[in-house]
Amino acid sequence: MELDREQWRRLRKNTPLTLTEEELEELRGVEDPIDLTEVTDIYLPLTRLLNLHFTGSRQRNAAVGAFLGEKAQPVPYVLGIAGSVAVGKSTTARLLHTLLARWPEHPRVELVTTDSFLYPNKVLEERGLMHRKGFPESYDRRALVRFVANVKAGVPYMEVPVYSHLEYDIVPGAVQVVRRPDILIIEGLNVLQPAGPTTLAVCDFFDFSIYVDARVEDIRRWYIERFHKLRRTAFSDPKSYFRHIADLSYEEATKFAEKVWREINERNLIENIAPTRARADLVLMKGPDHTVRRVRLRRT
Repeated sequence: MELDREQWRRLRKNTPLTLTEEELEELRGVEDPIDLTEVTDIYLPLTRLLNLHFTGSRQRNAAVGAFLGEKAQPVPYVLGIAGSVAVGKSTTARLLHTLLARWPEHPRVELVTTDSFLYPNKVLEERGLMHRKGFPESYDRRALVRFVANVKAGVPYMEVPVYSHLEYDIVPGAVQVVRRPDILIIEGLNVLQPAGPTTLAVCDFFDFSIYVDARVEDIRRWYIERFHKLRRTAFSDPKSYFRHIADLSYEEATKFAEKVWREINERNLIENIAPTRARADLVLMKGPDHTVRRVRLRRT
């Protein structure tokens, strides 16, 4: 079913706002204008839905345990978030990570991005895949599936590689530790990709999935705006992989960004990411100003 913004906003009911403007500023992505009104109207109803869904999942697991005559251990709830580069899915993931952890039913929430499962640049270069970074084949999908399967199985301690956007590579020796969360959020471009006929995909372990959507021309504009913001900030860091871009003129940088968008990001979106939208349980449909205009919810 499809709901407009006002219909969706009313589904917040009495869900309290537990986020301050200062906290939101830390969660906001580059060139993402999200404000507390957006949090109140869109994300509070969403956290209410996810809380209800989480509770139902726990009850279902308990019912299966009762049938088997076992005292079942709580199974981590896995939430997948997909969408294009620059559409705002990372902000959505960070925001839900913070908001969901403030519900008493699930205080332990972990966020893992699929960037952590990109092959190191050395491997990508050896395989001739540097120009296809972000495409499905640039990820260690077996390691990602194995990680989520182990979390779902209740493995108490897991380590995940750490990816640096500054250095544009996996950080040698650095790990993120995941310890049996109540909710695990997996955010990435291709997390809703189906598996082959004899294999499992990471989305097979999701309890709920979200796709952040917008028109391609809007995402392209957001990408270029974000690129220029990074050119003035992060790219000027001597450690940045893109340090050379900070010295380009505005016109040169725009041409470079348009080329990267056209040859890599837009192509990946059209070929691999957008086709998975129909697999999501919920789609957040954004307008040109980055605000969510409509919400599409799968009822069954």
